[in-house]
Amino acid sequence: MRTLIRLPFILAFCLFSLCAAAQDSQDSQEDPEQLNLPGDNLNLYAVMKLFQESPTLEDFEKKLNDKSSMINNLDLDGNGQIDYIKVVDHVDGDTHNITLKVAVSQNEDQDVAVFVVHKGGAGEVQIQLIGDENLYGKDYIIEPDSEAPTATPNPGYAGNQPVPVEGSSTAYEVSSWPMIEFIYVPTYSAWRSPWHWGYYPSYWHPWTPLFWHEYYGYQYHWNYYYRAHYRYTPVYRFPAWRDRYYGGGLRSRSSFVETRARNGNYRQTYSRPDLAKRGANIFRREHPSAPRVNRPLPRFDNNNNNRPIVNRRDQNGNRRGNVNNTPSRPGNNDNLPGNRPVTRPARPVDANNTPNRPVSRPARPVDANNIPNRPVTRPARPIDANNTPNRPVSRPARPFDANHTPNRPVTRPANTRPLTVPNSPRSQEIRQPDSKPANPRPVREPHSNN
Repeated sequence: MRTLIRLPFILAFCLFSLCAAAQDSQDSQEDPEQLNLPGDNLNLYAVMKLFQESPTLEDFEKKLNDKSSMINNLDLDGNGQIDYIKVVDHVDGDTHNITLKVAVSQNEDQDVAVFVVHKGGAGEVQIQLIGDENLYGKDYIIEPDSEAPTATPNPGYAGNQPVPVEGSSTAYEVSSWPMIEFIYVPTYSAWRSPWHWGYYPSYWHPWTPLFWHEYYGYQYHWNYYYRAHYRYTPVYRFPAWRDRYYGGGLRSRSSFVETRARNGNYRQTYSRPDLAKRGANIFRREHPSAPRVNRPLPRFDNNNNNRPIVNRRDQNGNRRGNVNNTPSRPGNNDNLPGNRPVTRPARPVDANNTPNRPVSRPARPVDANNIPNRPVTRPARPIDANNTPNRPVSRPARPFDANHTPNRPVTRPANTRPLTVPNSPRSQEIRQPDSKPANPRPVREPHSNN
């Protein structure tokens, strides 16, 4: 009888365990927001959460560039140091365009993302965080989920209040965010960051950026909050905004960043999938009581540029099955360097899971001592009794005389040509002796005084 009473509890416990395992498995397959673009190193879900928690734009800018927040991981100028993100608010009536910018050089700024905050006539407020096309691709938008429940309108900013629990009945009210109340007070003065290239606050010191997998390993464990309160959408709440922002001179773009992205320089950050666990351990150490803190990281597909295996979304932002296990987020340009499909078949493996590479040349024969027998391509030289090679004599030896001196043959005959031509008058004149000396000199007799 006691066993029968316990049986329903055991079955309920097993069913609960299976549901929890299925939920963890589903979470491990959710979209990690990897676009293979520079914006992967600034999670806009985390930026939206920080914006909701901040009381002023100055405080928001300071926390955004704080190393301990683990949000800013951008290095757009490629100098191996984190870039400072400045905040600038362009006010257009009841619409605020709060832009995040990075100075990549003394003469160029690059927009990262922009908060579009619009207040309607009835006092309702709508907000969207739109990633810049150079960093996130086209139409990459994050906004609060109007249907997401929470335990408090602003759980992050409310200090020591408990973490939001899914299933609560209290709905989001964007107009009650401290930041929204701050920018819509009558005495508000539009915030423009005073910092620029080479001139930054004294409390800020750049640090070396993380590899994307370590950054993702940390941010992945925040998804229990991000997915519960924010959502992705490709739809603009203000259709005319894009034309006014991109065509009205508000946007800053850098040709330097476009060139680096086109050349694939930002792809180096995806080279360390082994560091994902390190990022997850940092989250567990800093947030030990967070829900699902021990859920496993998603599997990384090494045949697909070390991307996590994810599920696709449709055009409305809803997740759907991904047959090919390839991400299809907006802006995922498959033509970028490094996103080349695998065109060669997998190598066959043996029983030990070792690739069997085909042998393209026959093995060399070996003898009894396992020494390769290389074929002899030329005949051996004959040797004499003293084991000395007998090299053939290609020329005869020179004859020697009695003193053992070589008798070199005379190669040219003696000159027997006559000095003069025979029977010529000149030769006869030379041969006939003279009867008297030529030009006889007279002998002068001595002078006599007589």
